[in-house]
Amino acid sequence: MGAVVAAMAASHAFTVMEPEAWDQFREMNRQHYKRLYGVEPPVHPKIEGETLENVKPRYEHVRQGLDFLRRHLRETQPDALLLIGDDQNENYSEQCLPQLAIYTGERVVANRHEFRCHQDLSEALCEGLLHSGFDVAVSRKFPEDRLLSHAHVHLLERLLPEGDIPVVLIFVESIHAPAVDPPRCYAFGQALRSVIESNRPAGERIAVCASGGLSHFSAAFPYHAYSGPFHYGSISEEFDRQVLEMMTQGEGEALAASLSSSDLLAHGDIELRSWLTVLGMMGKAKAEILAYEPFYRAIMAMGVAYWPTES
Repeated sequence: MGAVVAAMAASHAFTVMEPEAWDQFREMNRQHYKRLYGVEPPVHPKIEGETLENVKPRYEHVRQGLDFLRRHLRETQPDALLLIGDDQNENYSEQCLPQLAIYTGERVVANRHEFRCHQDLSEALCEGLLHSGFDVAVSRKFPEDRLLSHAHVHLLERLLPEGDIPVVLIFVESIHAPAVDPPRCYAFGQALRSVIESNRPAGERIAVCASGGLSHFSAAFPYHAYSGPFHYGSISEEFDRQVLEMMTQGEGEALAASLSSSDLLAHGDIELRSWLTVLGMMGKAKAEILAYEPFYRAIMAMGVAYWPTES
């Protein structure tokens, strides 16, 4: 039987950028919002209180968390890395918007970096999930093998720059409503682990990483489905902290059961679905939160976590 030997989660986007770059990329995001909706989004008032001088020490916690995840991957030496994230009209389009999908090709190119994919494992997961009641979409090829989904690209480049660990790319819908409900994400994670432990060769070592979140209201947020009090650039700090606290207590199943898609939408935490999938894989294991920092200058709350395992 295979085994999950490393489990982790991290935000992407601004999370992998130095604070000096945030203003430029925030403006690019604001212009994207304007193209989508015809008006410029509001400027969150809390941005004024965030200077480079006071965000840099806080961002250092995030950087250290990402560095820890990278070292953790090197130390555990997995045979494959399952990377779970969403797609924001990048590799998938309105011609096909799968709720759950797995890439089963041999390789992908992210920017200028090539990453080898664990084709045998990805195909086995698809088959095993099918027998478990999850009819996942299968992508055997991307045009020119290009991986465009930034949820995957950003963390691959940051955590696996050497490209020497084969990857399995898993897509969980988030930005198009309706999307997979939190309990279903948790059950999906349970099914993934079941396939690994029951259908894979003895001694196979698997790492998993969730990419996304935490709360943020950026240009890509599905505002057409939202009617709450938050607006562009908001962060639901209290909600984030409640979620992370339950993770540290090993209450992932209770967390998933208590949440609905409406809750995720209401708090801008739609990408939490990837974290919920990892929670399903880890059961009652208690998460260690390496960093949580809400940055209005970066229009997002950044989070980094991992789950200690017996590797």
